[in-house]
Amino acid sequence: MTQPSTAAPARRSFQLPSISTLGPLIALLVACIFFATQSSRFLSLNTFSLILQQTSFVGVIAIGQTLIVLTAGIDLSCGMIMALASMVIGKLAVEQGLPVAVAILAGLAIGAFIGWLNGLLITRWKLPPFIVTLGMYSIVFAAVHIYSKATSVPMPPDGLTFLAHRFKLLGTTFSYGSLLMLVLFFLTWLYLNYTAPGRHIYALGNNPEAVRLSGIPNNRLLLSVYTFAGLLYGVAALLLLERIGGASPEAGQTENLESITAVVIGGTSLFGGRGNVLGTLIGALIVGVFRSGLTLMGLDSVYQNLITGILIILAVATDQFSRRKS
Repeated sequence: MTQPSTAAPARRSFQLPSISTLGPLIALLVACIFFATQSSRFLSLNTFSLILQQTSFVGVIAIGQTLIVLTAGIDLSCGMIMALASMVIGKLAVEQGLPVAVAILAGLAIGAFIGWLNGLLITRWKLPPFIVTLGMYSIVFAAVHIYSKATSVPMPPDGLTFLAHRFKLLGTTFSYGSLLMLVLFFLTWLYLNYTAPGRHIYALGNNPEAVRLSGIPNNRLLLSVYTFAGLLYGVAALLLLERIGGASPEAGQTENLESITAVVIGGTSLFGGRGNVLGTLIGALIVGVFRSGLTLMGLDSVYQNLITGILIILAVATDQFSRRKS
C-alpha cells in the first residue's frame, strides 16, 4: 500500500484489549458455552477446525472490508470481485493451460484493479462508496456470467488446491487456508496499530479534514486502501477455489453482507475511525459458531439468517449508543 507519510511511527507500548474487542470475545465464549450444552459434538477441535475452514475466505474478505469501513466507507462489490478473480484463475489454469503461478497472479491483479477502480471513482469523482460499490457489484456480476458463459470451471489443477492441504496440530487436521487467514489478520493488525500509514487510516475515518490539513494526501491513502482490499479479495478467491473445488458463476453473491456482518459484530464502527481487525476475526468466528451450532442442533438455515440479522442490529445499536455517549 502507498505510504502517505515518511514520518517515523511513534513508539507505542503494549495495551490491553479495549472493550470493543472484549465485547465480541465475551459473546463468542458465551455462544460456545451455549452450543456445548446443546450438542456433545460441538466442543471438539474437529468442529473448530471446520469452523475455521468455513470462515477462511469470508474472513479474508472481511479484512479488506474492515480497512474500508475504518475510512468511513463500505464495499458491496467485494464478493463479486472475489468471484471474478476465482473465475479468471480457474479458466486461465484449466481451460487455457497457463502455469498456475501466472493464473494466480492474473487473479490477484484483477482483484487489485477493480479495487483501484472503486477507489478512483470515490476519490476523483467524489461519489459515495455505497453507490460506487453497488454499481460495481452489478457490473462485475455481469462480467462473471459473460466471461464464464454461466458455466462452472471444475477440478482445478493440483497446484491451485495447495491451500486445501492439511497439517496436524494436537491430533486435529487444519488446512493451510485457515492458517493463511489467521496470518493475514495478524499482519493487518500489526500494520494498523504499529505503522504510521495504519494510524492514518483511523485518522481518515475520524476527521478527514484534519488529516488533509496535516499534509497527508487523503485521496492517495483512500485509493491505496481500496486497491489493497481488492488484492485481498483476490487472495480470498484462492481460498474459495480450495473450499468449493472450482470456480462457479454463482459464487460471491452474499459475501458482501457476511463480511459486513463480521466487521460490525467485531466492533468496528460503520461511521469510521474506530475498530479492530482482530474484532473482525472474532465477529467472523461468531457467525461460524452460530451456523455450526445451529446445524448440530438440527435447526433450519433460516434461523441462522434470523440470528445473524439480530446480531447485526444489536451491534450497530451498541455502536450508535456508544457514539452518543462519547
